[in-house]
Amino acid sequence: MTSKSFIDDLDDLVAKKENLESKVAIGIKDPDFVKNMQDLAELTPIVEKIQEYKQTKSQITELSQMLDQESDKELANLIEDEIEELKSKILNIEEEIKKYLVPKDEDEAKNAIIEIRAGTGGDEAAIFAGDLMVMYQRYAEKKGWKLEIMNCQTAEKGGCKEAVLLIKGSGAFYNLQFESGVHRVQRVPKTEANGRVHTSAATVAVLPEVEEIDIDFDDKDIKIETCRASGAGGQHVNTTDSAVRAIHIPTGIVVTQQDERSQHQNKQKALKILRARVYSHEKQKRDTARSDDRKQQVGSGDRSEKVRTYNFPQNRITDHRINLTVYNLDNVMAQGTLNPIIEALIADYEAAKLKGVNQN
Repeated sequence: MTSKSFIDDLDDLVAKKENLESKVAIGIKDPDFVKNMQDLAELTPIVEKIQEYKQTKSQITELSQMLDQESDKELANLIEDEIEELKSKILNIEEEIKKYLVPKDEDEAKNAIIEIRAGTGGDEAAIFAGDLMVMYQRYAEKKGWKLEIMNCQTAEKGGCKEAVLLIKGSGAFYNLQFESGVHRVQRVPKTEANGRVHTSAATVAVLPEVEEIDIDFDDKDIKIETCRASGAGGQHVNTTDSAVRAIHIPTGIVVTQQDERSQHQNKQKALKILRARVYSHEKQKRDTARSDDRKQQVGSGDRSEKVRTYNFPQNRITDHRINLTVYNLDNVMAQGTLNPIIEALIADYEAAKLKGVNQN
């Protein structure tokens, strides 16, 4: 039922918890007291499951011995039924233990920065990008998260050419990370006189919000330029030299921010977005192997990859990575009822991670 190496790992964790309990018993005089307490808190749930696992196995052994000695057929059947129930229980416990053993991604607990850009399709693409922004706003509201529009360059006929949202809340990046990619829309534009369905697209990039302690910017690697805000944009766009362009010289990543009246505010927002982009860029370089695994699980999230299609005539949304189709497009777009799609993506992702644990 369970490999020997898996059982050995469980015994190692139990021993580690006992060792931590001994260290914590010393009290705050131990310089590692806080860290040991944190490690102990993290280990306690899995060790409790391990103990439940061992108790259940022991019960199966005892009942099996009773079954061998039982001559009464009716009682033997009852014992067999109980053994089967315990075997089913132990399989469930194993799956729960394996979830604890899956390596945690430190970014999953972070807030999320969502970048939305109009793609192919002209005015209709900009309108669709605006629709996506509303969808994520409504979804954030349903989750009880705080949302800040960091940048929004509105388009002449509605929607937005580009928008950057900061979403703060428990599980924000974890839930939204698989939104990255090309989102395609199929519908009849309001400007279409002949009622023909057009196909347009918008790109979405989801980055973890990065604090200064997460990435060390060398001053000599950052170039800050001021420029005159121009074009359709947010409500604060004006003609003063308040717009800021932040450039990370080693990677060539550029962020322009012009929504705020204050040059200082624009600089702070530009650096926040730049920090997130550089962090993700560097992490992707470090974790090439992990990125390959993730691509097999739920898609790479590259902007060149079509991840989802929104078909208005059929009221249908299809996520191509997991072959999921739902027929409530109106509610998803207008009310942000994204949970069924996001939960399915997360379930697929977690199942793939568990598969990796099972193969080790």
